[in-house]
Amino acid sequence: MDELLREYLPILIFLALAVALGIVLIAAALLIAVRHPDAEKISAYECGFNAFDDARMKFDVRFYLVSILFIIFDLEVAFLFPWAAAFQDISMVGFWSMMVFLGVLTVGFAYEWKKGALEWA
Repeated sequence: MDELLREYLPILIFLALAVALGIVLIAAALLIAVRHPDAEKISAYECGFNAFDDARMKFDVRFYLVSILFIIFDLEVAFLFPWAAAFQDISMVGFWSMMVFLGVLTVGFAYEWKKGALEWA
């Protein structure tokens, strides 16, 4: 039992360092932070130009489409990392399953490209 607990020691050290670093950074921010900011600094439009349109305007659907496509392809590519890490231990069924998966991914990417979902003009 003592050996099992000793295996968790690096994790506990890592957690202790993470909590200590968090506390140090929060304390530093409280000590160093500016207490009386400039009125212009805390104004609504700090970027230097006035708002030129209504905040409730409709966004182009391409913004949402690109973000959804990024999430889909990013998550699908994330499945490659465990597969690549265990590549030597994978059977032929696992190899061909991933090839089918990559084929479907490629077909989906080609379809989106052909439909113009990645075009901004």
